Amino acid sequence: MNNETRPSRNNWLRSRGGLVLLGFLAIAVFFLFTEHRAHLFGALPYLLLACILLHLFGHGGHGEPKEHEGDRHSDSGRERP
Repeated sequence: MNNETRPSRNNWLRSRGGLVLLGFLAIAVFFLFTEHRAHLFGALPYLLLACILLHLFGHGGHGEPKEHEGDRHSDSGRERP
């Protein structure tokens, strides 16, 4: 089979089925956005607050000073050099 008779995989978008699929997806996204816009904007302050709180408290303390790093992993009875 030569390359001229075999359909290209990248050409699905220009086929009739691909264009119909893209049309339906565009309509679905439009109606989902217009019908649920009030719910999204109503939840926006809570989502922003959650992002801020997770940023402040959810990182697990990766910004601790170096001097406290050894306290968690102290060896019992060994002196540090």
